[in-house]
Amino acid sequence: MTMTVHVDIVSAEKEIFSGAAEMVFAPAELGEVGIAPRHAPLITKLKPGEVRVKVSETESYPFYVSGGLLEVQPHLVTILADTAIRAKDIDEAAVLEAKARAEEALADKSGKIDYATAQAQLLEAMMQLKTLDRLRKRGG
Repeated sequence: MTMTVHVDIVSAEKEIFSGAAEMVFAPAELGEVGIAPRHAPLITKLKPGEVRVKVSETESYPFYVSGGLLEVQPHLVTILADTAIRAKDIDEAAVLEAKARAEEALADKSGKIDYATAQAQLLEAMMQLKTLDRLRKRGG
């Protein structure tokens, strides 16, 4: 039997996933990390991107997280995300619209906008689109 680790993915709104996994891949602040059962304890910040939970050799679940914290214990991985969405639930039209609004705001040179907010919104939209693209390439 393959060893597994329990994974909990929780957003500010609700629990998104709870279950056993063979491997977890996450966008840590200093680069993507792969977490296997019995991994050494670790706490790190997450940057916006895709979290992938591999539950078996043939099945994995992709999620988009907008940032947060990753805590790893030998038999438990906890992801506390600001926002977490199952990749298949991302509304592509809404994301494309948000991306366009952020790009418009950044192009506005009148000084009436908050550039940091616009940049964060653009990054979030781009990472959601990247997560959707990866889902499609894997045949999901």
